[in-house]
Amino acid sequence: MYKLLLTVITAVFLMSAAPQKPTLYLIGDSTVKNGKDKGDGELWGWGHFIGDYFDTTKIKVVNRALGGTSSRTYRTKGLWDSVLAKVQPGDYVIMQFGHNDGAPLDDTARARGTIKGIGDEQKEIYNPITQQQEVVHSYGWYLTQMIKEAKAKGAIPVVCSPIPRNVWKDGKVARNNDDYGLWAKQVAEKEGVTFIDLNTLIADVYDKEGETKVAGTYFGTKDHTHTIEAGAKLNAAEVVAGIKGVKKLSLNKFLK
Repeated sequence: MYKLLLTVITAVFLMSAAPQKPTLYLIGDSTVKNGKDKGDGELWGWGHFIGDYFDTTKIKVVNRALGGTSSRTYRTKGLWDSVLAKVQPGDYVIMQFGHNDGAPLDDTARARGTIKGIGDEQKEIYNPITQQQEVVHSYGWYLTQMIKEAKAKGAIPVVCSPIPRNVWKDGKVARNNDDYGLWAKQVAEKEGVTFIDLNTLIADVYDKEGETKVAGTYFGTKDHTHTIEAGAKLNAAEVVAGIKGVKKLSLNKFLK
């Protein structure tokens, strides 16, 4: 009886002493997680497929992106707080925002826009959705807060530039390296965290394959922003390529 009790106690001790498996959290908009993440309307976000690249016996991948959100509303709706509450030291947070940040600040549809840039500018508005006064900050401000708060919990933030839309001019896909892509990079550099230029990585592929193929293969006929399965899989592969391109990023050790 004593030996059995000792064996149970030892097993419990070893289980409690074992290091906890880290979690990779994904946060962002519908290009990361579309709808209920079940392929509604044949549309998918890249976050659904990125787990295929990781050894999930060593790291857990949790997609907490939500369609329609901006860097501002992901925070004001309490979504970021719900993620942050679960973050543990050694976890990772990959963030990709920007597609919805260019919307109006205080329209009656969603009121989700942010001030352009990365500065400390702010504007007090009446939010017709919440029916409350709200101080709106810049895109860069919201990213910075999430980075700082993740780091304060001992997590490792990674910032991605937004994926390109299916918008073309003179045979080249439109890039966002003068606005949200640039601002995401500037914030990451300022805060000393990894930046993945996802927009450029994907846009380079699009330019090589051409407008006709890209439209039919990755976007289908739905719209110019949301990808079908093939497009989401391509985007996930490029996120992983970006991770591999930063050798010092410890997230690499969890890739298959």
